[in-house]
Amino acid sequence: MSEGSQAKTPDPSQSHAATGWGLAASAYVFTVVMMGTTLPTPLYPLYEERFGFGTAFTTQLFAIYALGVIAALIVFGRLSDGLGRRPVLSLGVVFSVASAVLFLIGANVGLLLTGRVLSGLAAGIFTSTATVTVLENAPAGRERLAGSLATAANMGGLGLGILSSGLLAHFAAGPLFTPFLVNAIMLIIAGAALLLVRDRTRRQQRGTPGAVRLQLPGIPASAKRMFLAASPGAITGFAVCGLYSAVAPSFIGQTLHLTSTAVTGTVVFLLFGASASAQLVFRGLSDRRLIVGGTVTMIVSMGALVLALLIGSLPVLIVSSVLAGAGQGLVFMTGMRAITAATAPEHRTEATTSYFILAYVFMSVPAIGAGFLAAEVGLANATTIFAVAVAAVCVFGLVAARRFSAR
Repeated sequence: MSEGSQAKTPDPSQSHAATGWGLAASAYVFTVVMMGTTLPTPLYPLYEERFGFGTAFTTQLFAIYALGVIAALIVFGRLSDGLGRRPVLSLGVVFSVASAVLFLIGANVGLLLTGRVLSGLAAGIFTSTATVTVLENAPAGRERLAGSLATAANMGGLGLGILSSGLLAHFAAGPLFTPFLVNAIMLIIAGAALLLVRDRTRRQQRGTPGAVRLQLPGIPASAKRMFLAASPGAITGFAVCGLYSAVAPSFIGQTLHLTSTAVTGTVVFLLFGASASAQLVFRGLSDRRLIVGGTVTMIVSMGALVLALLIGSLPVLIVSSVLAGAGQGLVFMTGMRAITAATAPEHRTEATTSYFILAYVFMSVPAIGAGFLAAEVGLANATTIFAVAVAAVCVFGLVAARRFSAR
C-alpha cells in the first residue's frame, strides 16, 4: 500500500478522538465505576441495624476501601503502560462487578468487607489509569476540558453513586439489593463502552521488559515544587470527603434523628456534586485564583459544619456540604492539572498516582480517627476537632498559592 493511500485510510481510534466519542466513553466508564464505590454510604445505618455494628466499624469499612485504592495504585498504577489502557480498565470493571455481586448477596459482614476491598481495587485502577485515558482521548484543543472531565468524572461519579443509592433504597423495593443491581447493569454497559476508548499506549512498548512493574510512590523532579504546593489541597479536600462519607450518615441519624436514606444520600451527594460542578464551571480561571478561592471556601465550610453540629440544623449542614465540595473540587482539580503540566508525558502516571495516594491516605486516616474519637468524646465533638484541623491545614494551602500561575 502506498504512503498516500495509507494517509487516506481512516483510523477508527483517531475518528473516536476527533469526534469526541472516545472522550465521552472514557468519561462514562470512569463515572460508572466510581459510582459503585460509594453505593454503600447512605446504606450504612441499614447495615448497622442489620448486623449490629456501630460508627467505629463503619469507618473501618470505609478505610478498608481506601486501603484497596492505595494497593491498586501501587500494583496496577503502571500496568497500563505495559498492557495498554483498555485491558487494565477492563480489569477494573470486573472488580467493580464482583463487588456489586457480593453486596447483592450481602449475607454477612465478611462479604461486605471483601466487596469493599474489590471496590477499592477498582477505584485505584481507574483513579490512575482512567485519569490518563480521559486526557489521551481529548480531541485537539480540548485538553483543558478533558482534564476537568477526568476529575469531575471521579468526584461526580462518587456523588452520583451516593445519590442513586439513597434514592433507590428509599423509593424502590429491596433497599440493600436494588442499588447494586442497577449499578451492575450500568457496569455491563460500561464494559461495552470501552470498545470506543482510544488506547494510545505504543504497541512496541507493550510487553517489553520492565514495562509491567510496580508503581511505587515517587515524584518526578520537575514536579516536586508544584506537588508540594498542591499537597495541602489534596490532604484537606479528600479528608473532608472521607469525613462526610464515613461519619455524616451516623450524624444525620443520631444527631438530627433523620433515618431516610434519601436524605442521607442527598446531603453527601451535594458535596461530590458541588465538587464536580465547580470543576467544570470555574475551570477557565487562573490556577492561583482557583487555589485561593477553593481554600477559603473550604475554611468557611468547616465553620458551617461546626455551626450545624452546635445547633443541630440540617439546612446549615447542607450549606456546609455544598461549600466543602466546591472548595475541594477547585483545589484538587487545580493541583492535578498543575502537576501534570509540570511533568513530562512519560512520567504523568507516576505523578498522578502519587498525588492520589496522598489524597486517599488522608481520606481514610482522619475518617478512622473521627470514628474512634467519637466513641470517646461524642460524634459532634470529634467532628468539631476534625473541622478545626482541616481549617488549619488550609492555611498552608493559602501560603503555597503563590507558586501557582496567576494567569
